[in-house]
Amino acid sequence: MTSTSTPILTLDSFGKSFGDRTVLHSASLWATPGRITVLLGRNGSGKSTLIKLGLGLVPADHGTTRWAGDVLSPPRLHDLGRRGLFFLPDRGLLSRRLRLGEQLAFYAEAFASDQAAVVEEFRLTNLLDLHTGELSGGETRRSELALVRLRSPLCLVADEPFTELGPIDRTVIADELKGHARRGAAVIATGHEVEDLLGIADEVVWMVAGTTHILGGVRAALEHDQFRREYLGPKAGSLGRAHA
Repeated sequence: MTSTSTPILTLDSFGKSFGDRTVLHSASLWATPGRITVLLGRNGSGKSTLIKLGLGLVPADHGTTRWAGDVLSPPRLHDLGRRGLFFLPDRGLLSRRLRLGEQLAFYAEAFASDQAAVVEEFRLTNLLDLHTGELSGGETRRSELALVRLRSPLCLVADEPFTELGPIDRTVIADELKGHARRGAAVIATGHEVEDLLGIADEVVWMVAGTTHILGGVRAALEHDQFRREYLGPKAGSLGRAHA
């Protein structure tokens, strides 16, 4: 599907302090249909905080969330979910009380999706009778991605989707995020796995010093002197050659 240039989700000028510590001064992010926006920044820079503020999971000191041009004041995740957003947190999406097969069946029925095809694609056939605590990290993430596929959201916000996973599962995740964008969904992804994230990015946003910097596409980001010097460090050269 052809992407549009108008974001479906915009998080505009968010700020947040915890006591005397200011985490965000003014940080913004967006999700555009058919494109993947990658948010990068050091651990503790406020990436997850910005997402939680924008989705209404944490109260903001200031900032505005817009969905398809409508201002949501305040934003609430359940309202965004009804409108077509899916939030994939870094952990805790799956219920610990239900078996995996029960959770997949609920989503398949709710969204009239083909559960059997999704189970086969994500290699979950032998896991359906297990609870969340019995799944490995890779199995858990594949199961979560299966729920996303069954939902087929208009906008997917994935917080650290590659964390602590092996190469095969990271490839599955990358392909799935790109697949959602190809089907017209707007995708935001965060994390520290720079090679994986730049490999799927259409746009790169860098969070530093409590704010966000729009770097543009991957090549433009790799040519940004401050980003190379302060964030990529020694990796900059090899990443630049890989994306040349």
